[in-house]
Amino acid sequence: MTGQDSASDFIRSAITKDIENGLASDRVRTRFPPEPNGHLHIGHAKSICLNFGIAEEFGGRCVLRFDDTNPISEEEEFVESMVNDVRWLGFARDEDPLFASDYFEQMYELAVRLIREGHAYVDSRSMEEIRETRGTVTAPGTHSPHRDRPAEESEDLFARMRAGEFPDGAHLLRAKIDMAHPNMLLRDPPLYRIRNAPHHRTGDAWHVYPMYDWAHGLEDSIEGVTHSLCTLEFEVHRPLYDWFLEVLGVHHPRQIEFARLNLAYTVTSKRKLAELVSGGHVTGWDDPRMPTLSGLRRRGYTASSIRNFCGEIGVARRDSLVDMALLENSLREELNRTAPRVMAVLRPLKVVIENYPDDQVEMLDAENNPEDEAAGSREIPFSRELYVERTDFLEDAPRKWFRLAPGKEVRLKHAYFVTCREVVKDPNTGEVLELRCTYDPASRGGASPDGRKVRGTLHWVSAAQSVEAEVRIYDRLFREPDPTAGDADFTEHLNEDSLQTLSGCRLEPSLGEVEPGFTCQFMRHGYFHADPVDSRPGSPVFHRTAALRDSWAKLSASS
Repeated sequence: MTGQDSASDFIRSAITKDIENGLASDRVRTRFPPEPNGHLHIGHAKSICLNFGIAEEFGGRCVLRFDDTNPISEEEEFVESMVNDVRWLGFARDEDPLFASDYFEQMYELAVRLIREGHAYVDSRSMEEIRETRGTVTAPGTHSPHRDRPAEESEDLFARMRAGEFPDGAHLLRAKIDMAHPNMLLRDPPLYRIRNAPHHRTGDAWHVYPMYDWAHGLEDSIEGVTHSLCTLEFEVHRPLYDWFLEVLGVHHPRQIEFARLNLAYTVTSKRKLAELVSGGHVTGWDDPRMPTLSGLRRRGYTASSIRNFCGEIGVARRDSLVDMALLENSLREELNRTAPRVMAVLRPLKVVIENYPDDQVEMLDAENNPEDEAAGSREIPFSRELYVERTDFLEDAPRKWFRLAPGKEVRLKHAYFVTCREVVKDPNTGEVLELRCTYDPASRGGASPDGRKVRGTLHWVSAAQSVEAEVRIYDRLFREPDPTAGDADFTEHLNEDSLQTLSGCRLEPSLGEVEPGFTCQFMRHGYFHADPVDSRPGSPVFHRTAALRDSWAKLSASS
């Protein structure tokens, strides 16, 4: 599923070594532990594929577990979205997810144990006072006046915190480690804070909630995780992860860090993605321009193309920006094999074939996909009045122009040779309204009847039988490869042309009744997807999923 074998990166090598040193292969345990405070994005897809993929390769087990320790920002909507995304990718389909909140009582009892053993205390100062005494990278922090509070007093205060006797911020449970430690995370870190807020699963049962560093290692330990795979920003947290588990003497997983996936021309911070949604810069978490899995799915990305992409980029130790073209190319390779070819005219220009019978409609055979012999063919109507792309005509064309121009002959895909004889314009604006052409009846199917060469081949649709549709063309969401670099607000780098909506597009009639979610290739335009939200049979709305070629690389070169 990951596109890699079990010895192809440093994580798999480390696990292999652990197995050689006595760990049973079927005891390998990993987990994917998102916080339900937003929607999953492409960066999470890498972690999902890595954790579930490794467990599968070694014959072990991976679980989906929600780190739901902050009731202020977490919602059941996000839980449901994440479960759907993980299962859509092909993982955890038959298992119920786990939750940090399943272990709240165990975590609380272990915190009480730390208090009794002299490793934790309740600090009754404000957060501002605590921050002021943490020290700096070069200067040690100073002890809280409550650091030597009797264990019985701290335990009593902690129980009353749990019971909801105090307002938010009145007290904080802290570990007693070392206020001079060079790693500032070990300078008496917080374990529990008061949150008088309902939790999406436990309701009003709790008024204290564990901090991430305390909860994370305990969740791993309780579940028997053997390898806790984290992104690089958690490397500095590892000594604290280890300290908690060692002091408690419980099962101790091995934490291994890897580089997160940063995709160029977008952001993968849930906080920033939430800001895009709340600021109205996109239409929602599932906007097809968003790097969320719901956005990519709505845009037309397949689960297999995302899994293959994650396998292609591999696992690294250093952060880097991954070119958007790699993601698009993963999808393009798949759709080239599977997507039917159809004809769609996005900016229509009418063509009247003067020597074709007025009332005749001819059905022509068209192959569905030349890359797939089993794809078969379909019939498309041909008539006197057609539409071609406005950009396929130039009145004053250069010598090497191989599309329509006065006196030029071109091939219509699957149909006939036509020659432009006359240009009809608006007398007031000079706008080209239609082209008057003739066709060669002997060239049916686009074959040359006498061996003459015709360089240009155009797509087209029959005017009377075509279906009108809205088509959306998406570009990259930001103008800069790394929108978060520098001091400017990342939203200042938004690409104002990231969405172009085209109305009045004309599609071949086979597309009129397609179901939402249908994917095809519009010849010469790219791969398009019937929008799962806005499209309806009889009223299609398509958006471009991927260009036919590496358009992102071209955009980058021209920036």
